[in-house]
Amino acid sequence: MSQRIVLVGHCGPDSSYLKMAVGRADKGFQVLSADDAENFESLLQKGVDLVLLNRIIDDGFEETTGVEIIERYAENYPKTKFMLISNYPEAHAAAVAAGGVMGFGKRELGTPKVSAMLHAAVGK
Repeated sequence: MSQRIVLVGHCGPDSSYLKMAVGRADKGFQVLSADDAENFESLLQKGVDLVLLNRIIDDGFEETTGVEIIERYAENYPKTKFMLISNYPEAHAAAVAAGGVMGFGKRELGTPKVSAMLHAAVGK
């Protein structure tokens, strides 16, 4: 069974790179993107294992940060893990305090550490 991972708030180039890097971490990961709140909520209702959020959300959402999205959705979707992608430790601390799991920075993509984090988050 493939694990569904949704990318939220990433620009086109970052989204493409993330899809490729996450796909390399495990061929069983189904990587999707949500560009707005309506699409995101629809995906959550269908079932999502992990959400990878950008630190700053530019448009498509009422919220402007990944932490705000975690605050809004994590409690209502307890089976879904929410993980922030940021190079700032204080952003990760805020994400975890909001109900997310520890995330990673973009510079770490493709490393064994990130692969292990992704697998742990989806319970694989």
